Amino acid sequence: MDTKERAKDSVQQASEHALLAGRAQKNMLTEEELAQMCASFKAIGEPSRMKILFALQEGEMCVYHIACAVRGNQSNVSHQLRILKDAKIIRSRREGKNILYSIADEHIASILLMSKAHLRCGEDGND
Repeated sequence: MDTKERAKDSVQQASEHALLAGRAQKNMLTEEELAQMCASFKAIGEPSRMKILFALQEGEMCVYHIACAVRGNQSNVSHQLRILKDAKIIRSRREGKNILYSIADEHIASILLMSKAHLRCGEDGND
């Protein structure tokens, strides 16, 4: 390959990289969106809160049943539920004397399922 061909390849490669960088910039979140997303992952990423979310995948539950499901005490579970609710990861509704908690939307459930699948993706030898 002569000098002209190498220069031409180098210019073409630089153009392709610039195009990819431009696409990545268009797809980038705003600083506010990044902060919100990181806060959501931080809320989800704590083990006791993750256990609560997996319990809530079975459906609405009161704090007593959640505490039983995750083998935790009601006070700690209530504290974790408040954090998840403040982060809009779960929602609550009153039914008589009980407050029932559920996962806020299908996106949260999908994140949990994808994370679980990712965790197990290498177990069967199919990387």
